[in-house]
Amino acid sequence: MTDLPTFIAGLPKAELHVHHVGSASPRIVAELAARHEGRTPVPADPQALAAYFEFRDFAHFIEVYLSVVDLIRDPEDVWILTHEVARELARQQVRYAELTITPYSHVSRGIPAPAFCEAIEDARKRALADFGLDLRWCFDIPGEAGLPAAEETLRVALDERPDGLVSFGLGGPEIGVPRPQFRPYFDQARAAGLRSVPHAGETTGPQTIWDALNELGAERIGHGISAAQDPELLGYLAERRIGMEICPTSNVRTRAVADLDGHPLPQLVEAGLLVTINSDDPPMFGTTLNEEYAVAARLLGVGPEGLAGLARNAVTASFLDAPGKQRITAEIDAYLATVVG
Repeated sequence: MTDLPTFIAGLPKAELHVHHVGSASPRIVAELAARHEGRTPVPADPQALAAYFEFRDFAHFIEVYLSVVDLIRDPEDVWILTHEVARELARQQVRYAELTITPYSHVSRGIPAPAFCEAIEDARKRALADFGLDLRWCFDIPGEAGLPAAEETLRVALDERPDGLVSFGLGGPEIGVPRPQFRPYFDQARAAGLRSVPHAGETTGPQTIWDALNELGAERIGHGISAAQDPELLGYLAERRIGMEICPTSNVRTRAVADLDGHPLPQLVEAGLLVTINSDDPPMFGTTLNEEYAVAARLLGVGPEGLAGLARNAVTASFLDAPGKQRITAEIDAYLATVVG
């Protein structure tokens, strides 16, 4: 019988909630920090970087995150980051990933939108050729930057419309950033064929999730862990098969949850929700997608069959086309059969 870490390492996967800059490896962050030494608070020493990534709370996480964003200063930086993220995902047997990208953060720092989109698209094509990884984009609004950021994110999405773009999101802090104000932008994005995937219910209560559903037309929920507090909401999410992008270690590291043992993942699964396991900002949180599957196995008390089920959920909840979903699902099933017969 294959041990669980080995099974997880070989399990074909889809990753639905992982951030572009938040996936920068310590090596890449340190290299970029060294290039910009004296003009950034980000340390170039990898050991110091680990301490820099100790977050006091969600607000501090956003502050640190934006300092890393500031290291991405030209299209070459964008390409290198994107290709490196793809390399790390492919190492974990990820076959398909929807990478959350915040164009506003880069365009507002001087990278022209066409050059930015050209860089990510070229890296996407190379990732498929080099690693066999199929990348797609979610362009998300940084909520802390308000409606001007929403306007610019929508403009870049609709004017540039890179081939890999499939969805429109909303990230950043939830506290003090009401979801309903973004409705006009989501309405336009959805009218243009983009899918709605806002963050909601990570550091706020169930009402934020209701707002994401009712005001923003959410088809999947980023995090959504506070749904466990509302039985009616749990029933709604389960009945409509709304995908839940759960990132356990992230929730602990940003202090949204006190500890892993108190994480509501088991309640969400028990309620019948379409739960997917994701890594969010893996190097910043000292985790990987494989490690998040191991966390899920412990919290849910499941083995290979249960983990394969979570992997299938991610494929089901993805915005991949039907043949692509069938291909990866068949690969998951074939891999499981080699382990459990």
